[in-house]
Amino acid sequence: MTNEHVRVYVPATVPMLTLLRTAGLPAASAHAVTPALREWYAEGDEEELEYVAFTRAAQDALQLLQADETAPRRRVVVSADLPAATVGPGDADLGSSTVELAGPVPVGAVAAIHVDGVDAVQDVAAAARVVTDALGGDPDAQFAVDGAEDHELEWYDSTELDQLLELG
Repeated sequence: MTNEHVRVYVPATVPMLTLLRTAGLPAASAHAVTPALREWYAEGDEEELEYVAFTRAAQDALQLLQADETAPRRRVVVSADLPAATVGPGDADLGSSTVELAGPVPVGAVAAIHVDGVDAVQDVAAAARVVTDALGGDPDAQFAVDGAEDHELEWYDSTELDQLLELG
């Protein structure tokens, strides 16, 4: 991959994936390896920095699940390679991985789709109920969020989109 593209990690829900086929995945912000993240985590190699950005997108997916109580209780992160010109700076705070996207993420830019497995559904449901409290510093709520984060998201190729849309 050249420097002309940026790997971004877009938080989503299973229902949001339906939009990939038509208009693209709507997203105002995502996560990526930013200069602020590099500066904060100076000892990390590229793979570690990407994992941090990916993990933060998975955390944001919990907030999307909290907002959409009808969505299957599975976190979704869409990894996409977008032209650098369409990825703008987000939060400039030290350690931030947030970036702003100029438009929807087209299916052709998707490198992979990551989704929780069936074994994570119960923990993700519990975490989605209390994620706002965890962000506010509630230790019991953070324990529930940590339980969801103990589950690794499964990897799917973009050609498996139809299979993912059948998840319930």
